[in-house]
Amino acid sequence: MRKLLVLVPLLFVVTLAAQDYPKAEVFGGYQFTHLGNGADVNLNGWNASVTGNLTKVFGVTGDFSGSYKTISGVSAHVYTYAGGPVVSLNRDGKINPFVHALFGGARFGASLSGFGSGATNGFTVMAGGGADAKLNERFAVRLFQADWVYYHFSGINESKNVRLSTGIVLRF
Repeated sequence: MRKLLVLVPLLFVVTLAAQDYPKAEVFGGYQFTHLGNGADVNLNGWNASVTGNLTKVFGVTGDFSGSYKTISGVSAHVYTYAGGPVVSLNRDGKINPFVHALFGGARFGASLSGFGSGATNGFTVMAGGGADAKLNERFAVRLFQADWVYYHFSGINESKNVRLSTGIVLRF
């Protein structure tokens, strides 16, 4: 009986130690967005996400971004907020590749100084992936994240869009 009392907690500790993947990751960094479909406009901005890893390979991500451009005095911005599944290798090595599919909303707005502004809400889908380089147990660098981005605003479909991101990942 004594051996059993020692063995059960020891197995529990070994199981916890074997979970060598981060339970949560917070990303923040730079974003470059190219809008296609004839617009051929490049925007710069920020990208942030929070990922909860449910297992070593599967998690759920919430992604938020803002991108901006001024053309001929018109200031435009696109904000996105999306979430969805992520599949990650979370290997013991230094590089952690991942893929994700994100679904959510988008807001496009524009303003012309002295003439007012307008905005519209829509739907977005992002599909892509990237790779993080582990620096230590708590920090990684997102080497790249590349996403195909679909926007739907009031009957207008934009499907030839690309988003590239890079930055820092905090791992918990």
